[in-house]
Amino acid sequence: MASVLVVEDDQFVRSALIRHLTEAAHTVRSVGTALEALREVAHFSFDVVILDLGLPDLDGAEALKMLRGITDVPVIIATARDDETEIVRLLNDGADDYLTKPFSVEHLSARMAAVLRRSRTTGDTPPSPVIRVGGLSIDPLRRQAELDGARLDLTRREFDLLAFLAGRPGVVVARKELLAEVWQQSYGDDQTIDVHLSWLRRKLGETAARPRYLHTLRGVGVKLEPPSSEPPR
Repeated sequence: MASVLVVEDDQFVRSALIRHLTEAAHTVRSVGTALEALREVAHFSFDVVILDLGLPDLDGAEALKMLRGITDVPVIIATARDDETEIVRLLNDGADDYLTKPFSVEHLSARMAAVLRRSRTTGDTPPSPVIRVGGLSIDPLRRQAELDGARLDLTRREFDLLAFLAGRPGVVVARKELLAEVWQQSYGDDQTIDVHLSWLRRKLGETAARPRYLHTLRGVGVKLEPPSSEPPR
């Protein structure tokens, strides 16, 4: 089972989460502030962090940025905020998933299972050769990507999405397949895929209106291929 850090200042919610996770055979540590959470991840190894946004000492969104500065552990945001702009910002700052309060323990379990499957699958995958598509060079082993020799600053999810599509150059991949293979989810919101594609396009120096590598076929899926002026390598 997983080692889980619960970051939640509401004692009732915190106790309920601890009880549920412990009953599911997970190892649980819990704190009520952002600073305590940072100390925990600095001293202990966790498989997943469940992070509340309404913390007393520091906004959870800022805590997320600080966590991402010291660890790559998967983070599931637990929030009462349902603003779309806020959710997009959290994903952009490195959240792996989010749940809007109130949520059921079954929903939390499903999201945790998806995040953990993806994390463990990545860790168990044998080294792959460098993938090259046009001016893109993607090294799955070092988890580094370059465009025309310049290093790309990608989040973990952005890298996984890019590597998955680059491993199938010219092939249209359905959104359902992307959710299953990249997010390890059998269901989800297309908005999540659109947001990550938008970030990738920006970092690749392109837009949806003027694509170079990433092409969206409405109602079908997404494909990555080299620009027409650049032959495949």
